[in-house]
Amino acid sequence: MDAKELINYFNLEEHPEGGYFKEVYRSKEKIANKNLDNQFIGDRSYSTSIYFLLTSDTFSAFHKINQDEIWHFYTGTALKLHMISTNGEYSFVIIGSNFLKGEVPQFTVPAQYYFAAEVLEKDSYSFVGCTVSPGFDFRDFVLPSCSELSRKFSMHKEIINRLTHH
Repeated sequence: MDAKELINYFNLEEHPEGGYFKEVYRSKEKIANKNLDNQFIGDRSYSTSIYFLLTSDTFSAFHKINQDEIWHFYTGTALKLHMISTNGEYSFVIIGSNFLKGEVPQFTVPAQYYFAAEVLEKDSYSFVGCTVSPGFDFRDFVLPSCSELSRKFSMHKEIINRLTHH
């Protein structure tokens, strides 16, 4: 299947950070807010997961959430996941299926890291899944502007400028 067929087949919708997504799992059980760290407002599901599709003609802009986020590779071509830690350290990982080239099929982005993603191969896509625990809630989602993130991490202006919405 190509990207358009996957988007239609799985009824994916545009995501505010870029790409397309659909929530496919949200646990019915909840964690009470009193049992969560103070960065959370309200109760959370134990866990959530989504399908996420990114094409090479766009990117997933730098954003952060309060939880660890596990990325799982399904099909398509590799994607590069860029991260900036809470203390400003930049790193990246390649998520894909070419293990002999150092690609990994699964990777966990630590909570509070800013992260962005891009498909490496021109005219292609990456189809992945993302699992979050405690479960995702848009109250945990921060999508900073280019200027805001550049002020915070000026040493990474070039990559921030390329992978944020202006």
